[in-house]
Amino acid sequence: MPMVDRRMTRKSLLLSASIAFLCGCSRDRPPPPPPPAASAPVAGKGSAPGELLDRMDTRAPVPLVPMMANHQKQNMRDHLAAVQEIVAAVAANDFPAIEKAAGRIGYSEQMGMMCQHMGAGAPGFTEAALRFHHTADTIAEAARQKDAQGVLAALTATLSTCTNCHAAFKQQVVDDATWASMTKQAAPSGPMPP
Repeated sequence: MPMVDRRMTRKSLLLSASIAFLCGCSRDRPPPPPPPAASAPVAGKGSAPGELLDRMDTRAPVPLVPMMANHQKQNMRDHLAAVQEIVAAVAANDFPAIEKAAGRIGYSEQMGMMCQHMGAGAPGFTEAALRFHHTADTIAEAARQKDAQGVLAALTATLSTCTNCHAAFKQQVVDDATWASMTKQAAPSGPMPP
């Protein structure tokens, strides 16, 4: 295939993957939750707007104390930055940069322990989180083989784990006593590991 055609094909695939990611497309995404029941209180008449929103959002809660919730959000933003770096590196055909960025979202023992800790009060969350990290490892594997199509396929699979997890779970910020009661563990007291 001429070089211009390969570049156009690669750019087309990259653009398609980026659009799918930005639109949050996933074939496995469950249908949106039903609208709130007509009997739900109206804002200003007995329920705070946040409470109303929480009742409308039927995803499974992941109970976290504020420090844990903040740490998890920081990790999610870094995961998104790593995905952005992977996409840019694919466009530049920079396989070492792809591997480096993928390493930030891949599995490690420390990440595994953190996923277990974060998911202690939410059945199924730890497994979904670990599936994400193990799937992200396949991005680095394809980069080591200098396989751009493999990188894009692995990135697509990884993003699918993201959208499926976000479709199934939501954060539920709780106090230390509630977290300890729900998880049968003491609430964390120091800074979360990086």
